[in-house]
Amino acid sequence: MNFIETGKKIYRLDNPREAHRFAVFLARCCFHPQRMDRLEEFFMQNDTLKKLADVYPFVYEQATRAFFYHKSTFDERMTLITDHMKFLTENLREDFLIDVYSGNFFELWKMTLGEELGDLHLVFYAKPGQRKEGLLSVMLQLDDETPIYQIMFWIARADSINFDEKSDGYAMWIGALQGPNVDDAKEIIKVITKKSHAYRTKNLILYAAQSVARALGLQKIFAVTNEGYYANNHIRRDRKLKTSFGAFWHECGGKLTSDERFFNLPLTETRKSVEEIPTRKRAVYRRRFELLDALDDAVQSVIGTIRNAKTS
Repeated sequence: MNFIETGKKIYRLDNPREAHRFAVFLARCCFHPQRMDRLEEFFMQNDTLKKLADVYPFVYEQATRAFFYHKSTFDERMTLITDHMKFLTENLREDFLIDVYSGNFFELWKMTLGEELGDLHLVFYAKPGQRKEGLLSVMLQLDDETPIYQIMFWIARADSINFDEKSDGYAMWIGALQGPNVDDAKEIIKVITKKSHAYRTKNLILYAAQSVARALGLQKIFAVTNEGYYANNHIRRDRKLKTSFGAFWHECGGKLTSDERFFNLPLTETRKSVEEIPTRKRAVYRRRFELLDALDDAVQSVIGTIRNAKTS
């Protein structure tokens, strides 16, 4: 493997900080040459994987850095990268994968917010800025591509991390949930919540991720806790999270695994029965459930269009 040429694809050498990272990358590659060669062999095994590594060379960097979750090891990162790409290339069309990993958005669903904000778009998204916490994202964004909420994740075998999970199936692993970082975020969220019939936006993005997992045929969803967040790998601990992962996952029906870094989340959100909903709120809940059903239908339909012919 030519570490120097690979590094040049990843880092902007005219930027001093990037040049430093380039040097660190080379050092790590030289320290783990056999692992890096195995990773390259994986991506060289067929044309689709070769193209993905060419348009998204960050897969080589991600293996060498303390990304994805707290105390991730080099071998674990290699496994999740190869699991993720193996699953995608076996199940989804090459043109879709190359397009998304080239930095383009792919729309799954949208909802009209009004004249001022336009539409809210649910998209697949894979850009270098999210590579610390995952290999792909589902994101809610506005017409001007302002990100509102996003979930970064990867797809790997359900037993790829050892916490008494016994399964040969694949799972969605959520590395982070991020909210809006714009001046008028509160006002935007109010509009979205109203249009979603009092359904919170961070619940909406989790619901969307669950819908995607089901449409892809994944068997489980795991999500990092505050203790599992990748930034805990570093000496600095002052990176504050806007959302307490553990509290939110628990609120959404998740259960802590035997590994304190991960929650096990339900694949499907539990809905209140008619009897559990106060009479005065039943119309709101009915409209909310209709909205969520429409999201499910759209996600299922769109993912059906990007499946490989052999898996559709």
